[in-house]
Amino acid sequence: MNKTGIKALLAPKDCVLVLIDHQPFQFANLHSHEPTMIVNNVIGLAKTAKVFGVPTILTTVLEERGGLLIKGLQDVFPDQKPINRTFINTWEDSRVVDIVKKCGRKKVIMAALWTEICLAMPVIQALGEGYEVYIVTDASGGVTVEAHEMAVRRMVQAGAVPMTWIAVLGELQRDWARESTVPGVAEIFMQHGGGTGVAFAWETQLLAVKDAA
Repeated sequence: MNKTGIKALLAPKDCVLVLIDHQPFQFANLHSHEPTMIVNNVIGLAKTAKVFGVPTILTTVLEERGGLLIKGLQDVFPDQKPINRTFINTWEDSRVVDIVKKCGRKKVIMAALWTEICLAMPVIQALGEGYEVYIVTDASGGVTVEAHEMAVRRMVQAGAVPMTWIAVLGELQRDWARESTVPGVAEIFMQHGGGTGVAFAWETQLLAVKDAA
C-alpha cells in the first residue's frame, strides 16, 4: 500500500465502497457516537459515492432479526437489495468479495456497525489479501468509545487508513475545476455538512438573489 504520494489519495476510478450492517439492532447498542451523527455521516458517505460513480456494496446481517438497512441509506440506492449475510465477517461471504473482485479496484473503503466486530474483521482479512483498506471512522461506531477506539488502533496497526466521510468527499473531488460533480457535492454539503452546509446554503441563496436582480 502506498502510504505517501499522490497514489495514496483516493480517486473515484480506484475505489469501491462497502457499507456494513447499518441496521436497527446495531444502532440499539451504539454508544461510541451519537446515533443521529452516524446516520447523517453514512448517508452523506453513500451519496458521495453515488455522485462520483464509486461502486457501492450494501450488506446486512440476519436482517430478519436485526432489521432492514436504515431507510435513509437504502433511499440512496433504492433499487439495490443489500446482501443479507449469516457471516459476522463480511469478507467471508463470497458474494461480497466476488463483487469487489469484479470491480477490479484495490482501494476498498469500509464503514460498519460495530467497529470492533463488523468493521475490524473484514478490514483485517482484506488487508491480508492485498487490498488497500480505508476505514471511515465517523460513519462507523462501537458499543463503547473504548471499543471503537481500540478497534481503530488495531486496524491501523494492521495497515488500514482511518478517514472521516468529509475527507473521503474531499479526496474524490480533489479539484474544483472538475465541475461535473460540484453540484452534487454542494447538495451533499447542504444536506449533511453541518455548519459548512449552512454556510453553503446561505451562499447559494445570495447568488440566487444576485442572479435575480
